[in-house]
Amino acid sequence: MNEKTLVEKINILKKEKNAVILAHYYQNGDIQDIADYVGDSLGLSIEAKNTFADIIVFAGVHFMAETAKIINPSKKVLVPDMNAGCSLADSCTPAKFKIFKEKYPNHTTITYVNCSAEIKAMSDIVCTSSNALKIVESIPLNTPIIFAPDKNLGDYIVRKTGREMVLWNGACVVHESFSLEKLIQLKIKYPGAKIVSHPESETQVLKYSDFIGSTSEMKEFIIHSNADVFIVATEEGILHGLKKIVPTKLLIPAPIYDDNLCACGECGFMKVNTLQKIYDCLLNESPEIIISKELIEKAKIPIDRMLQIK
Repeated sequence: MNEKTLVEKINILKKEKNAVILAHYYQNGDIQDIADYVGDSLGLSIEAKNTFADIIVFAGVHFMAETAKIINPSKKVLVPDMNAGCSLADSCTPAKFKIFKEKYPNHTTITYVNCSAEIKAMSDIVCTSSNALKIVESIPLNTPIIFAPDKNLGDYIVRKTGREMVLWNGACVVHESFSLEKLIQLKIKYPGAKIVSHPESETQVLKYSDFIGSTSEMKEFIIHSNADVFIVATEEGILHGLKKIVPTKLLIPAPIYDDNLCACGECGFMKVNTLQKIYDCLLNESPEIIISKELIEKAKIPIDRMLQIK
């Protein structure tokens, strides 16, 4: 089935089943183009909460679809491919995190949304890269904090706020793949370029950046900046939509360490989703995210706390 036919059939099924497709910025361009909403973790969480659709097709990774199900327990949440995981989320297992938490009693636990439903259920409040600073600053100064699972995002917040936090030792393989040496070489080639980075990137990259922010914040900076050239240190999927909005600007994916891979930072987990899989999951209403009522109730509390902080 060619792409045009797939798109037509997906749109027919969406209408018949009152379904909505939510896609992360890191998805392939053809999936972003057919989605009803494209956004970062915070935007997708808000959109999932507000949708009137009966079925949510979540084109992203597994933990994102779990979050949509937790927020909308009565809705059917589908994922194109159950293998769309996350190296960061996988690094923080419930058993290991339970032991970790026990070492630091009386700490408030803040978890980055890039974690499993089980980890969210063990948390006091959830955050995204868009609101992490605000969430941390909402905690009283005399309250000690555990921050998990991304150590780079946690370290960035520590440097921004001056708060001491106990950090879980986890990281995103994509955001740790960028080469500072190659980045500097690229900056020499394009001296007027602005380097924009996601706070999950390593500290050495962040220190060399002109702007640091969530995926949506990076996008807004590039759109409204007077600069003409940008070196973008995050997953390359963000460039698809940006090129349509700012076609006259040069957008360069930040170079990575491994010359044997593509020149950009690409998440293999995000890219397992395809238009064919979206069609199949809508047609068959499977694979479906199934979470126990008890786990939903526990995990929903810290997510709701996050969504209440404006």
